[in-house]
Amino acid sequence: MTMGKRPELLAPAGDLERLRMAALYGADAVYLAGTSFGMRSFAKNFAPEELVEAVALAHSLGVRVHAAVNTMPRNGEMDRLPEHLEQCQAAGVDALILADLGAFTLAGRYAPKCERHVSTQAGVTNYAAAAAWYDLGASRVILARELSLEEIRTIRERTPRELELEAFVHGAMCVSYSGRCVLSNYMTGRDASRGACAQPCRYKYALVEEKRPGEYFPILEDEGGSYILNSRDMCMIDHLDDLIDVGLDSLKIEGRAKSAYYTAVVTGAYRHVLDTVAAGETPDPLWREEVEHISHRPYATGFYYGAPGQFTGDARYVRARQIVALVLDCSPDGMATLRLQNKFAVGDEIEALGPDTAPFAFRAGPMEDLEGMALEEVRHPQMLFRMRLPRPLPPYSLLRTAR
Repeated sequence: MTMGKRPELLAPAGDLERLRMAALYGADAVYLAGTSFGMRSFAKNFAPEELVEAVALAHSLGVRVHAAVNTMPRNGEMDRLPEHLEQCQAAGVDALILADLGAFTLAGRYAPKCERHVSTQAGVTNYAAAAAWYDLGASRVILARELSLEEIRTIRERTPRELELEAFVHGAMCVSYSGRCVLSNYMTGRDASRGACAQPCRYKYALVEEKRPGEYFPILEDEGGSYILNSRDMCMIDHLDDLIDVGLDSLKIEGRAKSAYYTAVVTGAYRHVLDTVAAGETPDPLWREEVEHISHRPYATGFYYGAPGQFTGDARYVRARQIVALVLDCSPDGMATLRLQNKFAVGDEIEALGPDTAPFAFRAGPMEDLEGMALEEVRHPQMLFRMRLPRPLPPYSLLRTAR
């Protein structure tokens, strides 16, 4: 197989901490949102003044910023949209992610310096739709998650080469077509198309007969249980060569509402595997193992090779290894100042990983507070302490439980 050009790696940034992690752990670009008009209203997101700081930080690290303005706004929201678009442009945002045709048109008027990317919420599944968006001024289309590799190949072959194609490669999938779900709105009043999905697809359902209130009959697809709408998580880290081969320009990691640890680990893993595969070499298996060390649902390969299938056993996550501390600084001899996340003690087996640093295990040695008093255990979240590491690590490296 002849490799094409190496695509952009696009990582989520739910807040400034996650943005920093994404940038330091290898993202070429990040996507985020302001406090309105974004599809993840439960992420922290960025107020206007925070957006300026976020873009400045990303650009200082050589990372582009894409701002999601991808809800389907109602009439009562449209009057506020021009100001929001102007704020994004003034902050220096590189691209806007848009789903609604009216919002797309307003973005061309009020934020003309920003590229316009068509959101996966628009459900682009064919070359004619992709080309139509290009004719309207889009520089990129984020393809629907329901496409196979061969469908993407056809879209690439039958659209202008100047039109960039982006696709999701990792993270949560929605049981509804391109995420356009009314179930949340119907059941809870929280509109999925306006960023407030309550994820009722994860609920456990039972059958109630009209004349027997309170008597619940289980709904069983099979012996696994009654999570009849449950979807798996996507993981394409083993197939990046195929994604390059079909001509994708950007590979997108889902997860603006997920933790900074998730952002760092998944971005770092995909960065190393993508660079290795693009160079025609075989990736180190340890980077594949890394995506098993974050909280996730059972993995599948999306629709790239056919239907992903459902996991009906439960709605629980496969639990991650737990972060215990963040490295704030470290001397050349390995003496580190750390900020505690979860308690651990001298002698515990832990792992370290960092920006461009492969994970390695060691036993926690002597620790001390900032006044030099010895500590056998560190217990108070956010406390600062010191510990010598087996080797120096860059700032924003992480220590975690070893299993």
